[in-house]
Amino acid sequence: MIIHVNQRPCEAQTGDLLLHVAQHNKSHIGYICGGNGICQSCFVYVQEGMEHLSPLSNVEKACISEKLLAEGGRLACQTVITGEGTIRLLTRAEKLRRIVLGLNVPGFITYAQTIGYNVLNKLPDCAGSAALRIRNGELNPGESLRKIGAGLGHASLFVSASFLETFAFMQLPLSLITGGASGMYTMASDAVCSVSGGAVHLPGSTCRRHEPEKTASVHTVTISGR
Repeated sequence: MIIHVNQRPCEAQTGDLLLHVAQHNKSHIGYICGGNGICQSCFVYVQEGMEHLSPLSNVEKACISEKLLAEGGRLACQTVITGEGTIRLLTRAEKLRRIVLGLNVPGFITYAQTIGYNVLNKLPDCAGSAALRIRNGELNPGESLRKIGAGLGHASLFVSASFLETFAFMQLPLSLITGGASGMYTMASDAVCSVSGGAVHLPGSTCRRHEPEKTASVHTVTISGR
């Protein structure tokens, strides 16, 4: 199935985490904590298709304010696709990027106020939820670090893909680069066809570009030692 993350069509399947869908399709999403439901950087706004997603988890209830829940807020690391249908998401990271690039000062002020409200009101509950999960063995610090490391690979792919999309004029076909290198190698190799029998054979009738039955050298240099 296809869902849309930041207006980008993304391949997805029932049972996929929204976080993994965004990562594998190089969509702009935050995941500082590696998907452990701690940092809230994978926050998304569900613009359409909430009915095709898993119910709110206890982690989401602890970390997301009622105000953001009312706006369709979810944590992508906690939300699973449960059925096929139209799903459209806007990630918090992408929303902030658009505000900054658009020099939208009023939008930035509103955004900062909303995030500040969520932090002040939900940070204690979110931290308490993380501590409880660690105590109950539901959150393993070692596994958390592994997830963070794995996320770095997806982040690098997103950065490279975004750079090429943004600066398309800088893209050069790989064939042009490799073709140029190959051409230089051919020119260099043809400068001296062979060295054998104490003679250097310059391009000519003994060069590999000529008929094999013609074996006379155009020019030979005798090399002697004392």
